[in-house]
Formats: sequence, structure tokens, C-alpha cells
Amino acid sequence: MTITTLSSRQFNQDASRAKKAAQTGPVIITDRGRPAHVLLTFEQYQRLSGGRTKIADLLAMPGAESLDIDIPPSHEHARAADLS
Repeated sequence: MTITTLSSRQFNQDASRAKKAAQTGPVIITDRGRPAHVLLTFEQYQRLSGGRTKIADLLAMPGAESLDIDIPPSHEHARAADLS
């Protein structure tokens, strides 16, 4: 795994270079010399995040408010919480 570091200016001037570098490892993008962002391939991101998409992440995506989702009713019954 190769870690590449680019300044924000370098990233803005040559995004394709950053995408190519991300194929071999993370690309750290600095802002005024300090690490600010990390570019990963989607596969690397999925591996780090556990690979499972959470419903909250999907609903937070732009345009999700217009989705017509048919959620089946749950057959589980609520139980009182044990607060002892």
C-alpha cells in the first residue's frame, strides 16, 4: 500500500493523478500543510466501513426525501426496558 500526499492545489490541478494514486493506496490531501481529506477507492472505503450500507446513510443522501419506500410492518412487539 502506497500513501500519496497532495496539496489542495495539486489535487485541484490534477484530480486524475489523485484518482490513479488512490488505486494503490490512500491519498492524503493537505490544506495549508495539514492533512484535511483522504481519497480512497470505493472498495477501500467499503472495506474500512464494514461494507454494509446503513439505512440512515441511504436516507441522508440527496434526493432521498422523494423516495417512495414501502416498509413492511414489523411483527416484533416492544418490550419494557429493564432500567434496574
